[in-house]
Amino acid sequence: MTEKKDTRFKPGQSGNPKGKPPGVGEVGRLRMAIAEHIPEIIEQLVEASKGGDIQASRLLLERVFPPIKAVEQAQEIDMPENGSLTDKANAMLIAAASGKLAPGQASQMISALGTIAKLVETTELIERIAKLEEANAKS
Repeated sequence: MTEKKDTRFKPGQSGNPKGKPPGVGEVGRLRMAIAEHIPEIIEQLVEASKGGDIQASRLLLERVFPPIKAVEQAQEIDMPENGSLTDKANAMLIAAASGKLAPGQASQMISALGTIAKLVETTELIERIAKLEEANAKS
């Protein structure tokens, strides 16, 4: 039987060491072709933007400032502390119906309650199985 060689690449080792060097592809050539003109292009975009060109303004602003992401505000909800998971899900629906909570937020919270229910169920099953195995081991 022949010994199998390890053919996997080592960390930091290229799979194609004689391959194309970075920057020589089509995109690299385009970048090199316009690189020396970048300051002029930006200057022209700024002037066009100042002159009222909305497209130029948009292009500049999109590249300089990242888009603003929507942020959900935290909401305080009346939820029963000692209630069942069903009671808590109902509290989410009531909060959404009354406008205290966005429907999407209520949906996410109810999904989270469903995940908690599965975790509780799994924990209880593990405990029951352990007790059954312990009882069977004694007899």
